Amino acid sequence: MIQFFAPDIETTGQLPEGESQHCVKVLRHREGDTITVIDGRGTRLTCIITEAHPRRTRVEITSRESVPPFWPAPLTVAVAPTKHLDRMEWLVEKLTESGFDRFTPLLCRWSERKEIKPERLEKIAVSAMKQSLKATLPRIDGMTPLKRFIEETRSVPQRFIAHCEADKPRRLLAREYRPGVETIVLIGPEGDFSPEEIDMALDAGFVPVSLGDARLRTESAALAALQTFHVINQINS
Repeated sequence: MIQFFAPDIETTGQLPEGESQHCVKVLRHREGDTITVIDGRGTRLTCIITEAHPRRTRVEITSRESVPPFWPAPLTVAVAPTKHLDRMEWLVEKLTESGFDRFTPLLCRWSERKEIKPERLEKIAVSAMKQSLKATLPRIDGMTPLKRFIEETRSVPQRFIAHCEADKPRRLLAREYRPGVETIVLIGPEGDFSPEEIDMALDAGFVPVSLGDARLRTESAALAALQTFHVINQINS
């Protein structure tokens, strides 16, 4: 199945320019063809093309389907971006394919990257959402100072910080995660969170966790944490 992304399809009745070009120029769809469109908010629509135009393909909606996520509660992955942006782009792609709700780039004391363009990451998330046959686009935040993120998420019932400080107690994430509960996991930069940042998160109620014995890169740790959530959710479904 090929999905087209049109967030305003219900009001405009047409595909955005980029999607129109792909539909008409690349896939060579014509008037009368049936296509599948998602709005990024959990709805998949079956449409018939009424005007095949490379910049504004118009459609008639014939049916709608609600596509709920297969995980039972919101999942947020907050990560200090790596120096090389392509690794963060890869991470957003894989997180979206796996399924999650929010990606927050964290600005930490030892962050290697101080700025990031959420628009670029959102484009990658859109592509991954379409390819993996999902209908909900994850939220992609701009760079957020760790302290501010911790303060803004105090009401989330399940919050973890994955760090590497051997002299600070940690618990295995797979043993601590409770399925079906809104969850956040913090993943630090390559140099880890500073001791002060770890203490700040712990004071705010974050649970210190380990992802296992293997030494993981930042992006690998984030993906491993998300997959842990999914496996436990599926076992308990």
